[in-house]
Amino acid sequence: MHELQDEVLRKKYEVLRDLDGAVQGLIARHVAKRELWFPSEFLPADYGTSDDKQICELRKRAEGISDVARVALSLNILTEEGLPHFHRLIFHALGEDPTWKEWNGLWTAEEDRHGNVLRDYIRDSRLLKFSALERLQFDYVRSGFHPPWKGDPYKIFVYTSAQEKATFISHTNTGKLVGQQEPLLFTITQKIAQDEARHYAFYLNVFREVIARDPNVALDCAATVMPSIDMPGISMANFNEYSDVVRRCGIYGPRDYQKIVEQLISSWNIGFLTQLNDIGAKAQDKIMSIPARLQKVAEFIESRVNSKSFKFDLIFGRLLEMA
Repeated sequence: MHELQDEVLRKKYEVLRDLDGAVQGLIARHVAKRELWFPSEFLPADYGTSDDKQICELRKRAEGISDVARVALSLNILTEEGLPHFHRLIFHALGEDPTWKEWNGLWTAEEDRHGNVLRDYIRDSRLLKFSALERLQFDYVRSGFHPPWKGDPYKIFVYTSAQEKATFISHTNTGKLVGQQEPLLFTITQKIAQDEARHYAFYLNVFREVIARDPNVALDCAATVMPSIDMPGISMANFNEYSDVVRRCGIYGPRDYQKIVEQLISSWNIGFLTQLNDIGAKAQDKIMSIPARLQKVAEFIESRVNSKSFKFDLIFGRLLEMA
């Protein structure tokens, strides 16, 4: 069994080597379209900057941000704080190949700004109980993220395609929730969302290239990952409570993941692939059935929703009532 698994993995790395030129092209395209930005462009940071008036205005605007939006922002920043786990997982799956080392370093540097700018905003605005946020960040990073697909390059491409799209949706909708009240936070969340969209496009295109070269194994891997994905913060304390809040307020939930899966199926042309072997054909059938199952899950959850109270230390222990 181990010999067979080793042989399958060896063939995957052969495909990755064959992908090298295509990936270099995708990196170049990504860099050409990317807008390089830094957190200090949004919040005063340099020595000698006269920031008293700006910070006072920021805190005044932030006072009106709803507790629902504060909880959503908490989940977003804590998700971004999982970056060390993903740098490790990508490096473990893709190894020392120079092209993939280049991408992992670039991706990590771009993603690192997301947690930084959100943290700066939250600290300067006094939006959350900062000591509670720091404790949650520490505990989450310490607990790690250990998905069953670690070490498998194909599966990490499927996961990152779905997960980057999910974070794009979450940041975009969080920004819409606060936009009228706080235009600066709206600008920050949309800037992060734009990064996530470009990262999504990169991983989506990489896996399209994998399917073109190794369709049967690629579909088998996709069929394992796509039915449901654990978001990066799943090991975080009270993660399900945070997720329930963002689902109830329409930021991200099962129906969003259903749409993501449908988009992946369409983008990868999964339903139209032919000349598959038994493994590939079985995986294809499984993948094509996922959206209907996700719709039933969403309908089941929505049918059982009752009014609920939440209480988070991050929002200073205030009671949050939601329908």
